[in-house]
Amino acid sequence: MTWQIDLAHSSVTLAVKHMMVTTVRGSMAITDGTLDIDEEHPEGSTVEVRLSAASINTGVEARDNHLRSADFLDAERFPYLTFRSTAIDSHDDDHRIHGELTIRDATRPITLETQLSGVVPNTPGGRRAAFYARTKVNRDDFGLTWNAALEQDGWLVGKEIKIEIDLAAVEVVAQAHRGTQQ
Repeated sequence: MTWQIDLAHSSVTLAVKHMMVTTVRGSMAITDGTLDIDEEHPEGSTVEVRLSAASINTGVEARDNHLRSADFLDAERFPYLTFRSTAIDSHDDDHRIHGELTIRDATRPITLETQLSGVVPNTPGGRRAAFYARTKVNRDDFGLTWNAALEQDGWLVGKEIKIEIDLAAVEVVAQAHRGTQQ
């Protein structure tokens, strides 16, 4: 069954260490994505998601502009970050979604630790599902290597990025199944 990501009810948040001690948090917008879910055999499901690089938002305009620049995401040349699943391991409502994350021109394998939050009826038909996922990536693996040495040793920007995803999806229901006329 195909599900469309509900963009208005989904979010991606990021966290990275700043000056070795504090944490900077930000968000990015999901632009589109689909889930093809095999409910009987979840390992046969697939996920594709695309994020807007220009949407990065940490609440500080100068920092956000720097993150959009060629030092980091290079949003002008690489407008999207993409994730495409390659395999899924399932145990009850907990899933490990293995896949490929592309940032800029680098594609690397990652694993999302994912939980099904629930499935409910949707209006005017079909169903709505919610998922929570998290992972960590090393930004150097994606060519995001800009940094500045600190006077007291260490680095301005940490290498590890923690990513959390709250995803809502709506089951794609054909018009004929909802009893509507075209």
